Amino acid sequence: MSAGAVTAQRCAAQLLSGEPARSTADVVRRLLAVQGQDPRGFRLAIRARTAGLTAADVDRALTSDRSLLVTWLNRGTLHLVGREDYWWLHALTTPPLFTASGRRLAQEGVPPADADRGVAAIEAALAADGPLTRAQLGERIASAGVRTTGQALVHVLLLASLRGLIVRGPMSGTEHAYALVSDWLGTPPAPLDRDVALAELARRYLAGHGPADDRDLAKWAGLPLRDARRALLGIAGELAQRDDGLAGLASRGQAAVLPPPRLLGAFDPLLLGWASREPVLGAHQGIVTTNGIFRPFALVRGKAVAIWAIRAGKVVLSPLTQISNPDEAALHADAEHVRRFLGIAGPPADA
Repeated sequence: MSAGAVTAQRCAAQLLSGEPARSTADVVRRLLAVQGQDPRGFRLAIRARTAGLTAADVDRALTSDRSLLVTWLNRGTLHLVGREDYWWLHALTTPPLFTASGRRLAQEGVPPADADRGVAAIEAALAADGPLTRAQLGERIASAGVRTTGQALVHVLLLASLRGLIVRGPMSGTEHAYALVSDWLGTPPAPLDRDVALAELARRYLAGHGPADDRDLAKWAGLPLRDARRALLGIAGELAQRDDGLAGLASRGQAAVLPPPRLLGAFDPLLLGWASREPVLGAHQGIVTTNGIFRPFALVRGKAVAIWAIRAGKVVLSPLTQISNPDEAALHADAEHVRRFLGIAGPPADA
């Protein structure tokens, strides 16, 4: 099968073509976990896969609905995830992250005893006064005599998250506040057997990223290759194997078309789901910077053709290759949708 056909199938799995999702939660359920360290980026990931929603709908899902949350999961990175998937995905993907967490805390001047004291301060503050913002928690941690300068605060919060104590739950104005897991999500369900959880990981990953292989799954989940292979073996009877070594779910149709021209935000899932980004980026690998920033980009016929930014309320395209007049017009129309989704007032998009 051609590379273009593979990209088309992946775009369909990602909800970038075909019937759009009806809600924010539906997008996240399909993709399982959406990289979430860029607040605008994960909201735009929802926009590109739905119709008729706004960023306020994402905030509502995080706040009043409690259907979504953000926490550190796969690869030690913040992810947007559904509340029902938090429990098993956290248990499965966070254990490998503790060693790196301890090393980074030490590098930031936070020894183990201080880290424990910082986590205790977080737990006490949220139990008494939560949800609280990062700045508010920073004050409580510092008052306990724990270093919060540099990246120390982030890594103390990360440790509390890895221990299953906190998540980013509701919006507090324009800031994302932290809450205790026990307060925000309630009583945890019975834990999944590890093999059951691995099988669910493979099934859900392929639903939103197939076709893919074991190395793609391992990279996305941040798990060893042996775990990815075990996960796929656990659903072997549900797979449609292909001659190129990729696999998808047999229950999903194979026909797919490339999505229409579309603007995708920073850290869009289309660049984070597989071991290689070459099929989408081609020669434009600089869309992912050397310090790990994934720039917003324009997608035309499954390929990145421009980067874009919002300046003074205007969506500004910076082409990386020649764009036809019809495709450019479609991107400008999509830019207006971006502005409406984000609630940005100002002049229309400009090339």
